[in-house]
Amino acid sequence: MKDYYKISEIAQLYGIGVDSLRYYERLGILRPRRGENGYRLYSLKDMYKLNLIRDLRQLDFSMEQIRAYLDGQTVDNTIHLLTQEAELVARQVEDLRKKSVLLAKRLATLEEARQTLPGVFVQKALPARPCVLFTQHITRDEEMDFVMKKLHRQHEDKLRDFGNQVFGAFLAMEELLAGTPNVYESVFSLLEPGEEGDFTLPAGTYLSCFYQGPYEQNRAKVQDLLAYAAQKGLALAGQPFELYAIDNRDTVRPEEFLTEIQVLLG
Repeated sequence: MKDYYKISEIAQLYGIGVDSLRYYERLGILRPRRGENGYRLYSLKDMYKLNLIRDLRQLDFSMEQIRAYLDGQTVDNTIHLLTQEAELVARQVEDLRKKSVLLAKRLATLEEARQTLPGVFVQKALPARPCVLFTQHITRDEEMDFVMKKLHRQHEDKLRDFGNQVFGAFLAMEELLAGTPNVYESVFSLLEPGEEGDFTLPAGTYLSCFYQGPYEQNRAKVQDLLAYAAQKGLALAGQPFELYAIDNRDTVRPEEFLTEIQVLLG
């Protein structure tokens, strides 16, 4: 075995770019000697360091951490370094677990939404639902997206997962019933049970109906819901609102949108 190897040989042996080897030299981690012809020559000690660099980089250690470690390498320092990395990996595993739970929840919600039959009136007994609210008059879909983002920005500490969040909007009923569809007076988002919000959708029985497609239908769909309540002798105790089961966070096709209208019964 040779005592010294050229930079091209080291690069090929370790699968490391020549530029990376020169970078390690600039950091002072590697200190190759110069041959008579000026070529860098790497010793077996440099190879030992390259093995460590490779292993530590695979654990996501920064080059500064690696340099500090190599400058004062002891068993105690090795244990300390690996303990820090084990804690970081544990946090990353927990983050991935939480992301997995959120993904599973979102997938289940979308699959359930796809099985929902639009146009069916049902009564739902629902618990109290805390919400955060942003009040603004809205007359266009583009405004709705912008106001939802405002709501999210205002309550980022509570609305941590935008994609999984349930958003809704209170309809501007006076304008809607006067003939203007797709108008709203505020948007809101449901929080987890027990969280403190701006207001609470009270516990009770709600009349519910889904419609599929563009929001311009909502005037006709609200009228259908109110007519059904009157026909069944159901007293209303609140204002109709929409909840978005499938929206432009999930699809760019308006015909795939799925929206629920709910109103509290007295």
